[in-house]
Amino acid sequence: QVQLVESGGGLVQAGDSLSLSCEASGRAFSMYAMGWFRQAPGKERELVAAISWGGRNTYYGDSGKGRFTISRDNAKITVDLQMNSLKPEYTAVYYCAADPQSSRASWLVPRSPHEYDFWGQGTQVTVSS
Repeated sequence: QVQLVESGGGLVQAGDSLSLSCEASGRAFSMYAMGWFRQAPGKERELVAAISWGGRNTYYGDSGKGRFTISRDNAKITVDLQMNSLKPEYTAVYYCAADPQSSRASWLVPRSPHEYDFWGQGTQVTVSS
C-alpha cells in the first residue's frame, strides 16, 4: 500500500511560479512511475506530468510543456512539480498518483489516470488574473 500526501498549493498571481511536492510512504515507491494530474470544477482529470520510476523518462501534458518540470527523489520518496508562468486556467486541484504496474520497466511513463492505482487527497492551486 502506498500513501501519498501533496503539499505546496495556494493562491498565486498569473505569471508566478509554484512548487508542489508529493511525499509517499511505502518502500516500493522507488519502483513506481509517478504522475501529477489536475482537475478543475466540471472538467475531467487530466495529466500534467509523469515520470518513470527510473527518473530518466518524463511526459508532459499540453499545459505543462515548457512550463512545468517534474522530478523525483527516490531516497526522500518525493516527487515534485515545479510550475512556472502560471495562468488563471491552471486553477484546479492537483493530485499526485502512483502506478505500481510500471515497476516492470524503469522507462514506463503511464499517461492515463486509469493506469494509476494510488492517489493523494489533492492540493488546491488558484491562479488569480
